[in-house]
Amino acid sequence: MRVLAGRSVAVRLAASAVFWSCGILLVAGIILTTLYRQATERSFDERLLVYANDLAADLVAANETDQRAVGGLGDPRFNIPLSGWYWQVARLGTPLRDANASRSLLGNTMPALADPAPGARFGEIRKDYAAGPEDRLVRMIERDIDLGEDGRVIVRVAGPADEISAAQSRFAVALLVTFTLLGAALGLSTLFQIRFGLKPLAGLRAAVGDVRRGRADRIEGRYPGDIAPLADELNLLLDANSEILERARTQVGNLAHALKTPLSVIVNEADHSDDDLSIRVREQADIMRDQVEYYLNRARAAALAGTLGSATEVRPVLEALVRTFEKIYRDRGLAIEDVPADGLRFRGERQDLEEMVGNLVDNACKWANARVRVGAALERAGDRLVLCVTVDDDGPGVPEGRRAEAVRRGRRLDETKPGSGLGLSIVSDLAGIYGGDLSLGAAPLGGARASLRLPGDGPAGRDAAPRVAT
Repeated sequence: MRVLAGRSVAVRLAASAVFWSCGILLVAGIILTTLYRQATERSFDERLLVYANDLAADLVAANETDQRAVGGLGDPRFNIPLSGWYWQVARLGTPLRDANASRSLLGNTMPALADPAPGARFGEIRKDYAAGPEDRLVRMIERDIDLGEDGRVIVRVAGPADEISAAQSRFAVALLVTFTLLGAALGLSTLFQIRFGLKPLAGLRAAVGDVRRGRADRIEGRYPGDIAPLADELNLLLDANSEILERARTQVGNLAHALKTPLSVIVNEADHSDDDLSIRVREQADIMRDQVEYYLNRARAAALAGTLGSATEVRPVLEALVRTFEKIYRDRGLAIEDVPADGLRFRGERQDLEEMVGNLVDNACKWANARVRVGAALERAGDRLVLCVTVDDDGPGVPEGRRAEAVRRGRRLDETKPGSGLGLSIVSDLAGIYGGDLSLGAAPLGGARASLRLPGDGPAGRDAAPRVAT
């Protein structure tokens, strides 16, 4: 059972059915073989008993001095030398060599099954296996007959035991073939029953997968009475998850308003004066605003990342960002390209994808000379799909030794460029919340490449040429 501990329900049911079916068929085969052997022996003994009774009738009808009248059996096998079919009639107390016997014995004698006990009633029938001439195993029947004044005689009739064994072997082969076909039929029917019986569970699994991938909001469909309560409980869990999400959004929004309003008041008051204190207050207020925004975004993303059913189409987000940043950096004449990502989906909230890719595109536009390219593709990592978003520029790039430092919170590699140094760190933190990551490398355009890996869904292996935004 330990071997099946981690197996599926279908495998466990199939293994259990095979085990018990094989066990039952084996026991049934042993019982049927034993019963058939017993029936074959009884039938064989009845034939021998017919011959013995025929010999006994000859003895009763014969003259007490005419022993030659005994043995007129019509079966020619008793005349074939050492055929395995023998009979012998011997008077009690006389040597066996003086007994009357069939020609097939060729002067041999038949062994006695048992010596009659003193005072035993004659007419009893004994039957058993014995070693005949040339040590050939025979099935023998022995009968004691009291002829009154003519004395007592013992009639022995035997037949070859290999006929019984041959019949049993033929039956065993036929039984094996029959049970093999029966076992195969039972196995196929069991597999069909398992597949048919577990089909509602497969449907429930597919429905849960659709919810997890964002293709459905609830588990729909009709299920059997023993599975329907599970589907209902899952729907209640989804409803509770949505309520928790909504409360988290509300609390984050309330906290944002509660903090931003006092900060705005402080900044406005500081703007009325140009002394050193006011300047330091404005600087620290700006830092506080950036920090509040950063941690509020992290709290909101953490609340959203674990929710079920969140999925975002990638292509509309990329196209909207390209149009937005093309307008923002119109004065620099940047050509911003995006690779069509038809059917690709991000398993998360749209605003999080917009924030992560938007920060990367904004950072690329700051450093680019003339071109920025945004692409997306789907990759398979083990048993899950990964959405890989790349943002390339043709700027100076990031030295290999400083790429890890660039994504640290608050670090700016060049103070001449505008910004707080939080953009890449926010992207890295948001990606980490979703189980993804951000890495920097060299771009084919000659500058830097930002690679964002996130949980994804959609058609894999889709190739497309870049499209230039006009």
